[in-house]
Amino acid sequence: MRSHAEIATTSVSWRASRSAGREWSEVRAVQRCFQWRRFPVNCGADETLDIDFMNSSEPSNSDDTAPQAPPSGSRSFLLESIFLGPHGVRAGWRAAFYAALFFLFLSTAAMAGGRLHIAAFAPGGPITPAVLATQEGLAALCAIAAALILGSLERRRFPDYGMPLTQAFGKNFWLGLLWGIVAISALMLVIRMLGGYSFGTVDLPPSDAARYALEWFAAFFLVGVYEEFFFRGYLQFTLTSGMGFWPAALLLSCAFGAVHWRNPGEGPVGVLSVFVTGMFLCFTLRRTGTLWFAIGFHAAYDFGETYLYSVPDSGIVMPGHLLASSFHGPAWLTGGTVGPEGSAFDFVVMAILFVVFDRVYRLKPHSSEAQA
Repeated sequence: MRSHAEIATTSVSWRASRSAGREWSEVRAVQRCFQWRRFPVNCGADETLDIDFMNSSEPSNSDDTAPQAPPSGSRSFLLESIFLGPHGVRAGWRAAFYAALFFLFLSTAAMAGGRLHIAAFAPGGPITPAVLATQEGLAALCAIAAALILGSLERRRFPDYGMPLTQAFGKNFWLGLLWGIVAISALMLVIRMLGGYSFGTVDLPPSDAARYALEWFAAFFLVGVYEEFFFRGYLQFTLTSGMGFWPAALLLSCAFGAVHWRNPGEGPVGVLSVFVTGMFLCFTLRRTGTLWFAIGFHAAYDFGETYLYSVPDSGIVMPGHLLASSFHGPAWLTGGTVGPEGSAFDFVVMAILFVVFDRVYRLKPHSSEAQA
């Protein structure tokens, strides 16, 4: 027979193992709630990813499909059906949780930066390359961190959200840079030909011109990473699983435009232009399968406005620009305080970009869109 000590030890060990098993079951339950089935498709010329951004059809079973109902009158089932679908937490709640987690991280970091008297978090200060890079770089880290946490719960790899690090500074990125510079240059050329823009003189000495060019490019690269991943990364992927790609793109592009309305000097026409630009960037994501083209385009377009042509960018004029340029003429031509994004010709340029991009980046033959 076993002694009382052995029996007590066995009992404690059994309780500990039972408790550990219950804790592990709870963790597994949380993971199952956040899981969503994968869609292994060919997403672009560069790499095959488990994400349906390019050519395949939307998932046949939305996570908003109501699960099979138990006997009527079950209040617990009603609550579960609001938050849970057959594949776990519904897309809208996952997107809301991601946004909440992002803002929690960002507000906490900004509060810490303010207490440490970091210049980038001081209200009302000038927007220098260092300030912009700090703000946007921190926001990008918060957006990526929130996606990594939820991705671990959903059992997804980071590249599934459209920004595979193996393609950073790859072909799509450099092509996006080229398209962005060409787009803003074409717009400024039209405004100048109609008498609305003057280059002026070079406003920086050669040494400062080179330094500011590098600093502004780095800052706008971080702007592109943050804004593209936040609006067209995790959120686009997740909402696509619930409502389809284009409804999600429409919703997020509206949010993209609304965020820019806070900028001083921004206006309704400029916000509409940002919305159209957001839809075009969603289109590039759809056709290329990654965000790297959009990141390059975004960075180059902002760099061209702020530094190269030295005009307002979404209503903001920043120091350290290359030229002492000036606008003159009606706001419908120049964009006024908004900058060239508020020009009527910005919509013409964007329409041309849609058409040309559609011709250059054609749908694959097996695409359901091509067959429709």
